[in-house]
Amino acid sequence: MMKLGLVSAILPTLSFEELIDYAAGVGFKCVEVCCWPKGEAARRYAGVTHIDLNGLTEEKMKYYKDYAEKKGVSISSLAFYPNPLDADEEAARECIDHLMKLIEVSAKMGVNMVTTFIGKDKNKTVEENLEKYVKVWTPIVRHAEECGVRIGIENCPMYYTKDEWPGGNNLASTPYIWRKMFELIPSKNLGLNYDPSHPYLIGADYIKPLYEFKDRIFHVHFKDIKIDQDKVNEYGMFSYPALWHSPKLPGLGGVDFGAFCSALNDIRYDGPACIEVEDRAFEGCLEDVKTGIEIAYRYMRQYL
Repeated sequence: MMKLGLVSAILPTLSFEELIDYAAGVGFKCVEVCCWPKGEAARRYAGVTHIDLNGLTEEKMKYYKDYAEKKGVSISSLAFYPNPLDADEEAARECIDHLMKLIEVSAKMGVNMVTTFIGKDKNKTVEENLEKYVKVWTPIVRHAEECGVRIGIENCPMYYTKDEWPGGNNLASTPYIWRKMFELIPSKNLGLNYDPSHPYLIGADYIKPLYEFKDRIFHVHFKDIKIDQDKVNEYGMFSYPALWHSPKLPGLGGVDFGAFCSALNDIRYDGPACIEVEDRAFEGCLEDVKTGIEIAYRYMRQYL
């Protein structure tokens, strides 16, 4: 049976203990714990640090895992979503270094999962990015293999805003690219953190890929989006999507979560499935955020 969980990014002001206490109180079985380096975030829902790797001891690692388990909550993954293929080599190197450390910490904690982005140089072609991917990601994946850690790549295109245009900041957005990724770096430790809202955004089938890539689905996000057709008519779908779409709680957008969960059951997926809340209608204050989380929990609980 799938474990219904929560992505911690929406609760940046809570401590690790407050996060786990809240998740347990709602009824979540797992949490995807955000582990960015401390510092200013470059975008919304990034830069969240519920476990800080700086000065992290093995004693503290054990404490985090034990604390969650005592509350009946598992840590589904250590999460960090940067751009390791950034055109800025220094920025890319910082991302890669942190990702390598996160893999080691995930292994030492017994979590054995890291969720992240492949990254992308938005001004280069897919083919050029795939060449860069092989150079950058081969050592990262080998490190994960040595540590016994699986890497779940989220299928988000990361081209929502003007600054992410034209090509987006994450390569791993379509089945064609996933096939190339797995062909170029053939490793059982490399898979997907699959979110149906991203194929829905680009007009692609979000059910069919589950069957083809069933052995590569390591982690799942439950997020929805609403597409404003009047704004699509005004700007066109080749404009950046922030002009014509908005993230929503599961069930309040266009994704058919009944069909999606049915397909997950078909492929016998029994891993973590974490609600990702980015609905601005529920961001007025912390209580609004919690209300949104709890609405989403009740909605998704019917399918699990």
